[in-house]
Amino acid sequence: MNTLFDKIWDQHIVQVVEDGPTQLYIDRLYCHEVTSPQAFDGMRQRGLKCFRPEQIVCMPDHNTPTHNQDKPISDPVSKKQVDTLERNAHEFGLKHFGMMSPDNGIIHVVGPEKGLSLPGMTIVCGDSHTSTHGAMGAVAFGIGTSEVEMVMASQCILQQKPNSMRITINGELGRGVTAKDVALYLMAQLSTSGATGYFVEYAGDVVRNLSMEGRLTLCNLSIEMGARGGFVAPDEVTFEYIKGREYAPKGEAWNKALAYWKTLKSSDDAVFDKELTFNAKDIEPRITYGTNPGMGIGITESIPTEGGVGFEKSLSYMQFKPGQQLLDTKVDYVFLGACTNGRIEDFRAFASLVKGRRKADDVVAWLVPGSWAVDKQIREEGLDKLLAEAGFEIRQPGCSACLAMNDDKIPAGKLSVSTSNRNFEGRQGPGARTILASPLTAAAAAITGVITDPRELL
Repeated sequence: MNTLFDKIWDQHIVQVVEDGPTQLYIDRLYCHEVTSPQAFDGMRQRGLKCFRPEQIVCMPDHNTPTHNQDKPISDPVSKKQVDTLERNAHEFGLKHFGMMSPDNGIIHVVGPEKGLSLPGMTIVCGDSHTSTHGAMGAVAFGIGTSEVEMVMASQCILQQKPNSMRITINGELGRGVTAKDVALYLMAQLSTSGATGYFVEYAGDVVRNLSMEGRLTLCNLSIEMGARGGFVAPDEVTFEYIKGREYAPKGEAWNKALAYWKTLKSSDDAVFDKELTFNAKDIEPRITYGTNPGMGIGITESIPTEGGVGFEKSLSYMQFKPGQQLLDTKVDYVFLGACTNGRIEDFRAFASLVKGRRKADDVVAWLVPGSWAVDKQIREEGLDKLLAEAGFEIRQPGCSACLAMNDDKIPAGKLSVSTSNRNFEGRQGPGARTILASPLTAAAAAITGVITDPRELL
């Protein structure tokens, strides 16, 4: 079959159980504070140590507040989870990037930017958006708590091999159209279950021309189509991004790694279980209107007049109507950040649109870097000053308003334009209403106070 997925998968097989799962070797396990405590408890109860501790990295991100991180966390549940991760990492001898450490941030942002996620790896974490690391040319996927324990104990996991899908997007993206818009378009085309059972390889002109940050955004959202994961074959863009990063190979090891990475591509005659092709000219800036990421439209389009199961309930929750156009709809909150769009490129895009303008007075805007490294770069490039002049402030790194597990919750009934990955009921706070969008579309809403086509402001 000779797909890249087959190559990486086959190189990591320890053994195959007849009529059962594959025992797959895992190169990197990431642990955050939410899904790891039970796994550590299980290890403790069985008197086990981590089999390969040097391949495990721990980092709090979901519960970390985005202000006053130098002070104790006020929420007792969040504090307990963050403290427990630190204690467990110390006890089991694992690398731990704690709060206020310059290495801290969202685990799916920090992994690639530190060179911990590399081409050809198998990468897992107890978090569905682990698919993000696939942008590095790795097979990366989320796992459950019991599987986290399995990897800690053996550096292996039992997995059924998924089917392979290639999604090719050809042509050139239009002005104001970003990787986030591409992902939202694919979700609307495939639905939130259209890629279930598949591992997706992204290909075509559009994908090749995306920056590393854009590819990370695209792969991050693979899970929202139901896919097991998504990835991009490594190329010069990948290699240039990795070179010189803290944990990337150096010297002769770099030359050896590079020679191997250059072999990581699907062969010309590769056979995929499913192939889909799309054209860039069909994609405009996108927004969601419902309560799953697949319920999306082009920003100039209207909400459909009918839909599938849950369509009416979803619109009722969002306080929208079938056939309604969402342009000029009043916005209460804007959130820039998350493992989807918390990278330096996202802040550059947001800043480019708000430059010389002012934030709408009645919009609350939370701009949250995905890591302290991103925060440092924002300040080095002077984006913080540009944003401050427009009425915005930069918060401290963390998952923030992506999910209601820290202080950054959208109040009930308020409408948020968010660069995060999920718009489920209550995802950003009980009763919160979420519209998913790109950093450019979020910036346009923050400036005008209403849903606005970013192309009008570029």
